[in-house]
Amino acid sequence: MAKYDNSFTDELRQRLSLVDVISRRVPLTKKGQNYWGCCPFHNEKTPSFSVSEEKGFYHCFGCGEHGDIISFTMKSENVDFKTAITELAEMAGLKLPEIKQKSQQQIEKEKTYIDITEQAAQIYQNLLYSESGREALEYIKNRGFSDEMIKKYRLGYAPKNNIISSKFSGIKTEKLVSTGLVRIGDYGPYDFFRHKLMFPIFNAHGQIVAFSGRSLDGSEPKYINTSDTELFHKRQTIFGFNFARDFIHRQNRSIIVEGQIDAIQMQVHGFPETVAPLGTALTEDHIAILCKSNRNITFCFDGDTAGQKAAMRACLLVLPFLRDNSDVKFAFVSGGKDPDEILKKQGTSAMQKIIDDAMPLIDFLWQSVNKNYLTQTPSGRTQAEKFLKDCISKIKDKIFQNEIEQEYNKRKFNEWHKWSRKTNIINIEMPNIVDRSTNILKSIVQTYPELSEKYVEFLSSLNISFDEESEKTDLSLKDAEDYIKKLQLKKLLDRLNNERKEFLSNIKNDSEENKNKLKLLNDKIQEVTNKLKLFNE
Repeated sequence: MAKYDNSFTDELRQRLSLVDVISRRVPLTKKGQNYWGCCPFHNEKTPSFSVSEEKGFYHCFGCGEHGDIISFTMKSENVDFKTAITELAEMAGLKLPEIKQKSQQQIEKEKTYIDITEQAAQIYQNLLYSESGREALEYIKNRGFSDEMIKKYRLGYAPKNNIISSKFSGIKTEKLVSTGLVRIGDYGPYDFFRHKLMFPIFNAHGQIVAFSGRSLDGSEPKYINTSDTELFHKRQTIFGFNFARDFIHRQNRSIIVEGQIDAIQMQVHGFPETVAPLGTALTEDHIAILCKSNRNITFCFDGDTAGQKAAMRACLLVLPFLRDNSDVKFAFVSGGKDPDEILKKQGTSAMQKIIDDAMPLIDFLWQSVNKNYLTQTPSGRTQAEKFLKDCISKIKDKIFQNEIEQEYNKRKFNEWHKWSRKTNIINIEMPNIVDRSTNILKSIVQTYPELSEKYVEFLSSLNISFDEESEKTDLSLKDAEDYIKKLQLKKLLDRLNNERKEFLSNIKNDSEENKNKLKLLNDKIQEVTNKLKLFNE
């Protein structure tokens, strides 16, 4: 551990307010001589974390954590003494003594890199509001971005020509290439990003270190990112983290979504603790970075098959980081939508409900195991138990690991090993084909004969006589058609659930063929369920 003169650490304590430093991470309220808040080192609802500005220390009466401004920075950010001192010195405006400096060559190299990316961002920003950037500007404004949002996140436009190569002609080519903005081709240097909507990528200190470019002509891939450089590594970079970092501490959690636009829209619509992986699958490095800030994470993915797979991958990655005070959940956006669409069409309250209804990790893992293994058979249960055991073994906190194992043992006994089992069938509240529905359908057919032609196959399958006269419906054409669609989907869902129930009651083994058939049924049921949910939103 680096050693510093006591007078230097004393000066840090003197210059910096303990309350100011801690309140960046923990909301504090003054009561009497001290300030109080909920402890950041363990989960609690009633504040027991006391901060004494006069004495210069904090103390939690719940878990016993105690220390000063330096120990708080080390513990709350999970950093070593040297890193904590460095951060506090920057806050205090003090120069660190006896710090091994980078070579002048390295300093100049990094400065040149940042200067280039900063200037490039400014060029892209200016071009977005030019005639050449009109298409990109129209696109992003149609996605609900205001001028203030564009300015805050420094969005821009990379034109079709080699703007960067020409603008930086006075800089050595290798320096441009080192930033990932320029590449060398058969005919010399050329811009890597061309005709793209540009999203700058910031490091944790707010410096631009790379870019993500979105296609505007429908070409694939939809997004391309700067290749890894000396100052930028995709596997270790989280989009939006520089904006979300302090809010992750204040909100006592982070939210992870799948893309840049989703992350930005979430941040500006009441979820400032939201981030996204950058053009790549979530990695262990991403989880490690977030857990240094807070071990409470809500993953928010699409509810389709791809989203479920992404959620399972995230679940397996986060298991080694779990502690008894972790709160990891999984939220799903159904109906083929994403957070951006939910926020624009249904508002913040709808998105808040999705986040509030997020499923705890222990339930998500249990649900996934029951969905992916034939637990109705001995061999299927054996495979499922092996998978669960492997997952539980990843948890490093042994006491917590044992608690999770006992919880799953109870569930296995109650749901797998009893003689009587209930099939997990998804139920959606929908009207049955009874008198009321029959009358409504008759009214719809009388009012909108074009719908009877469009849905003749379905309506004829209901064995309803539409010959009798009935009153015209008050429903609009759209609402009338939606009513028929809901009934059609409900009937399909009932049939699929019955097929699943019959299949599970008749299977004799857990062959690959049976697994595939069950998966197809589950996916189809989920697809129909998602479509039904759209009508209720």
